[in-house]
Amino acid sequence: MPKEQCFFSLSDYRQMVEKARDFLASKIKKSPEIVIILGTGLSGAAEEIEIEEIFPYETIPHFPRSTVESHQGRLVIGRLAGKRVAAFQGRFHYYEGYSTREVTFPIRVMALLGARILIISNAAGGLNLSYQPGDLMLIADHINLIPENPLRGPNIEEWGPRFPDLSEAYSRRLRQLAKEASGSPPYLREGVYVAVSGPSLETPAETRFLRLIGADAVGMSTVPEVIVAKHAGLEVLGISVIANVNDPDNFQPILLEEVIANAQKAEGRMIDLVKRFVAQLE
Repeated sequence: MPKEQCFFSLSDYRQMVEKARDFLASKIKKSPEIVIILGTGLSGAAEEIEIEEIFPYETIPHFPRSTVESHQGRLVIGRLAGKRVAAFQGRFHYYEGYSTREVTFPIRVMALLGARILIISNAAGGLNLSYQPGDLMLIADHINLIPENPLRGPNIEEWGPRFPDLSEAYSRRLRQLAKEASGSPPYLREGVYVAVSGPSLETPAETRFLRLIGADAVGMSTVPEVIVAKHAGLEVLGISVIANVNDPDNFQPILLEEVIANAQKAEGRMIDLVKRFVAQLE
């Protein structure tokens, strides 16, 4: 079960990450350079991978456990569109009681294994009223409203700089490749994602505020992982599946079952996009 906060020291954390890295390095033939994190309702995308190895999270030393029902909780290693990838079916969230250091544990492990590109997906609530449920949104930038930064505390210089630059948290190069992979005309939205702590969903007033500060979609994940990925030198592509859209002036109840169902309806389009995107990577 997740702890209310992370009590272990940074030196202990480093040892835990390295032990998990060593375990995986001893089990896989070649470390994948592409990491994919699959969000709510999107775990089925891993079924497109030519699987070489599967690791339930509980078999990896010190790995957190996903407590969200729609997250399967396993690491899949294999090939997608001819490229070696590692796909995480299920992620961890701050609202589950984990610290952001624990939430980002998988990114640290994969970075030490030699990962160079992170493809991260989520199911998000639409704030931009021009969006429709089922739309795919490339994340161009983010706003972090989760009240804990995974880089807080002492810095490990070998892992990354004390003050990492986030002027291009989401790679322009990768976004352009994704647009090209989406077809002509491009069938992708592009916008700003805001991360909130959750697990309660937004009130009409909060929705209005999030729109006011410039967000196009809202969710409870992604940003901590992206911060750590950039700290570790990875290039990042972020994709949100817009699972619902709510007008604060005509607010409707948000049902998690509908959010998951809408994400799953868009899953096929996202899988197709990711496969064509990965095929284009050098």
